[in-house]
Amino acid sequence: MIISKTPFRMSYVGGGTDIKAFYENEPGAVISTSIDKYMYVSLHEKFDEGIRIAYSNVEEIDSVEEIKHPLVRECLKLTGISGGIEITSTADIPGKGTGLGSSSSYTVGLLNALYEYKKTRIDRYKIASEACDIEINKCGEPIGKQDQFAAAFGGLKMYEFMPDNSVKITDINCSHSFKSLLNESNISFYLGSTRSASKILKHQTKISSNSDKKMILRRMANIAREFAHAVEDSNFDLVVDLMNENWTLKKSMTSKISNSFIDDVYETGINAGAKAGKLLGAGAGGFVTFIAPKKSHNHIRNALKKLKEVELKMENDGTKIIFNSHDMDAKSN
Repeated sequence: MIISKTPFRMSYVGGGTDIKAFYENEPGAVISTSIDKYMYVSLHEKFDEGIRIAYSNVEEIDSVEEIKHPLVRECLKLTGISGGIEITSTADIPGKGTGLGSSSSYTVGLLNALYEYKKTRIDRYKIASEACDIEINKCGEPIGKQDQFAAAFGGLKMYEFMPDNSVKITDINCSHSFKSLLNESNISFYLGSTRSASKILKHQTKISSNSDKKMILRRMANIAREFAHAVEDSNFDLVVDLMNENWTLKKSMTSKISNSFIDDVYETGINAGAKAGKLLGAGAGGFVTFIAPKKSHNHIRNALKKLKEVELKMENDGTKIIFNSHDMDAKSN
């Protein structure tokens, strides 16, 4: 048995500039961090040559081509595994549609586990790139590239998406004390329903070539670069200002990003003492997160008591293999 553990991600600023409609002409930039909520993918050799996949549904099939789950089908085709395998997955939070990059965490974690199963060494950049190709090109999802790289690499980083299709990854030199401040200041809530990001992202991709929208996205990419410097300078006030500007710009991209319910939640949080806030993911649902002084958290909690609070903290590891029974057997012999 092999088990991979892959984090979800929380983006701060720059989301939307990782879509090809923008970065094919000029670099996009996103600041995100992996968080301490994970996708676990388990592989086990099957007694026969069939394939069993357990997720929200269970598939028992004889060949890769019969697989209904598109991510699993394409991952198996890419790695050349034709059968004799069982795949199961579990997650710390609800899956698709929560705005934390769960589908990409699943794809990255599955690829990592499959390569481990094949005893093939592969670096994280290649895993992230292959996950992008599977989700965007082979499965036709209208998503960006930040989720796959955040899941693969982990930590607080700036990802820059280049016109030549490469991704530049920069560690943000965040002091231990400022990282603690960001963690302590974060308070996040689940909005109570998942949503399809695909429709929102399809619309955003369609309008990203408009000159006025390109100007917004260009500013959002620059906000990400300024945000990186603000974190390195431990400038909390500038971090707050940039998050607020980014959220205002993101909402101006399309009316589909927010709605009256989300606007009410956001305003309630701000009025209760939050300094900045944003919706995680493409928009219209999932999680909302605020940056607020610790002393304001109870006020925010009480004001939003109908929502489920979820603690989201930074993590540093990215995708990794946490169990391999073959290694255990080798050590015991």
